[in-house]
Amino acid sequence: MRIAGEITIGYQGEPGAYSEEALHASFPAATAKAFRTLRHVFHRVADQTIDFALVPVENSQAGSILETYDLLLEYRALVVGEVALQVDHCLLAPPNAERSQLTRVLSHPQALAQCEAFIVRERLEPIPVYDTAGGARQVQQEGRRDQAAIAGHRAAELYELAILAERIQTVQENITRFFLISRRGPRRPRPPRIKRPRYGKKTSVVCAVANEPGALFRLLACFNEHGVNLTKLESRPRRDPPWEYLFYLDLDGGRSDKPVAASLRAAKKATTFLQVLGSYARALPAAAPPKRRPRRRSSPAEP
Repeated sequence: MRIAGEITIGYQGEPGAYSEEALHASFPAATAKAFRTLRHVFHRVADQTIDFALVPVENSQAGSILETYDLLLEYRALVVGEVALQVDHCLLAPPNAERSQLTRVLSHPQALAQCEAFIVRERLEPIPVYDTAGGARQVQQEGRRDQAAIAGHRAAELYELAILAERIQTVQENITRFFLISRRGPRRPRPPRIKRPRYGKKTSVVCAVANEPGALFRLLACFNEHGVNLTKLESRPRRDPPWEYLFYLDLDGGRSDKPVAASLRAAKKATTFLQVLGSYARALPAAAPPKRRPRRRSSPAEP
């Protein structure tokens, strides 16, 4: 039974997953609901079982979560917020296990990719599972002394596992971006506020262009002409028709900002399909432009 005024936010994975950690850190007053797959999460937002969902969209090491991008379009979800989480992976094992005994490690494919150097160095066999915390729970349940999981501190506490190594990701600056999504429509719930520094807004768009020379150039020119910076451009295969592609773009600025609004009007004329996924407050500061090196004056030629 839903309590009046209660906000429910779904996530993919088991309790102790990084998605749950990001959810509690950003929305401590919300009720978290766990679902096994990302499709379950999107479907429960669409059928109004839950108000929102927090879904991973990109990792600074392993790249985009492609399934999330596909489901954003399939379910016509609306992006209403962005959350960023510093992810520190740990090697978790049963309390009676020793590091020298380990031969295999369980985790989500993204986490395994982020810890590839450690896994190779330790001569471990990577075993993909559907969730980091789910892997930790499996390690606890099976109790094998040759088996470990890659997950976070919260999973270690929840499943009473020993932390044999910390911060085992290949690149220490390991950040995952999440989208807070909602259903569309006039009666959609109001998104909860996130208390954090203000870094401006972003707008996410998905579109397609004609399969002809110069089509992508004409699209990108729409943003260049209006001075709108693109922070991301990614292509994904279009399911129907085959061998055509969709382009996902992140723009600096909100949809109502004049430069962004003007560039989107122009982009509609340069595309065969365009949908704004949402405008939302940035979770991370914009990357500073590279500093230009001062020109070195050429020395006069030697006589």
